[in-house]
Amino acid sequence: MATPRTLSFLFLFFFFFFVVVVVFASGAIAQSLPPPRQDGFVYTDHRVDSDTVVVEAFLDPVCPDSRDSWPPLKQALQYYGPRVWLVVHLLPLPYHDNAYVASRALHIVNALNTSATFHLLEMFFKQQERFYNDQTKNMSRAAVVNSIVKFAAQVVGNSYYSSIASGFNDRLTDLKTRVSFKYSTSKGVYATPSFFLNGFLLPDAGSPIDYNGWRSFIDPLIAAQGQRR
Repeated sequence: MATPRTLSFLFLFFFFFFVVVVVFASGAIAQSLPPPRQDGFVYTDHRVDSDTVVVEAFLDPVCPDSRDSWPPLKQALQYYGPRVWLVVHLLPLPYHDNAYVASRALHIVNALNTSATFHLLEMFFKQQERFYNDQTKNMSRAAVVNSIVKFAAQVVGNSYYSSIASGFNDRLTDLKTRVSFKYSTSKGVYATPSFFLNGFLLPDAGSPIDYNGWRSFIDPLIAAQGQRR
C-alpha cells in the first residue's frame, strides 16, 4: 500500500507532467496559427480581380541583387498600371548581417505610415553599402540598430524618430519580421530576389529580371485574358 508521502510525490509528478504537456502543446498550437493579416507590403492599393496579374517579390533590403531587380520591376509596374498587383515579402538572408534589422525597420515604418514603406526600401537600396557586413563589422548590434533608426527617421521624417526607436523594443515588430521570413521559407524561397507570378515561381531565383524579361512574362498573360473576352 502506498504511503501518503509516495502519493504526494506521485501527485506532484503527474501534475508537473500535465503542466509541461499543456504548455508545450499550447506553444505548438500558437506557432502553427497563421498571422492575423496576409504578409507583405502592397505596392499600389488598387482593385484586384480574377484578371489581375499578381506579382510576389521576395527581397532583402541589403541584397545587391534585390537592389538591382527593383528599377526594372518598378518600370514594368508603371507600364501595366492596375493590370498588375505587387506585394513585397522580406526575406532577410542570414549571411547579410544587418538584413534582419533593416527588415524590421521596414515593418516598423509600415505600421506608422504605409505610404513611406517603399520610399524607405528604395533608400535602403540606394545607400545599401552603409549596411554591408564589412562596413559594420566593428559595430555592436545596438550601434547598428541605432544607425538604422537614425537612417529611417531621416528618410521618412525626423518626427518619427522616437516611434521608430521604440518600435525596436516592441515584440510585435519582431514577430512580423519573423512571419515574413517564415512565409518566404514556407514557399520554398531561399534566395533573393525571387518572384512568383500568379502563384508560380519564375526561373532564375536569386537573379534580377530586366524590363524586357517582365514584358516577356506578363504580356502573354494579358493577351490571354483578352482572348477570353
